[in-house]
Amino acid sequence: MNDRMKYVHEEDVENEGFRRVDDYNDEMINAISDVYSKVIRNLGEDPNREGLLKTPERVAKALAFLTHGYDLDPAKILRSAMFAEEYDQMVVVKGIEVYSMCEHHMLPFFGKAHVAYIPNGQIVGLSKIPRVVDVFARRLQVQERLTNEIRDCIQDTLKPAGVAVVIEAQHMCMQMRGVQKQNSFTTTSAFTGAFMNDHKTREEFFNLISANLS
Repeated sequence: MNDRMKYVHEEDVENEGFRRVDDYNDEMINAISDVYSKVIRNLGEDPNREGLLKTPERVAKALAFLTHGYDLDPAKILRSAMFAEEYDQMVVVKGIEVYSMCEHHMLPFFGKAHVAYIPNGQIVGLSKIPRVVDVFARRLQVQERLTNEIRDCIQDTLKPAGVAVVIEAQHMCMQMRGVQKQNSFTTTSAFTGAFMNDHKTREEFFNLISANLS
């Protein structure tokens, strides 16, 4: 299996539901586990201690999950639910949870993404936009590139009149180490088309993602 991991849902008759079975790439998991056994030893711990015996494998599986976006095609996800529609007003999906890994220190950063587009003959199933965010987030990232990749994928695939992406995130590499500023947030934005060229359109987007509509 080339993918680092796959999800298989098997029927659970007893609970009348489903249970998740994670199917990992064994070769990859074993290789990463070996490395982390050495890391634990170099940190001054005993990898054979009871509490650490399975830690290298757990870390390997966690990393496989946290980077499984490399195995997914975000454009294909969008194309799977594109529909011809004459709607030409702004579509906003805000408050999308983002969990990613800083490529500089391999520590998490997390927050919210707000994504909008203006259809130009094609709309997309709303759930596909958060899925695209997840695909790019589940890679080693910097927030600036993550913001641009989401924007470019939607623009290149849907060909809308414009795309807007804003991400607000906290970075553990700033909060746990380095400057250790626990209350700091980083905001990045990226625009195309009408959002780039029309001040009123961009202002409407910012008003919508700032508003509490509930």
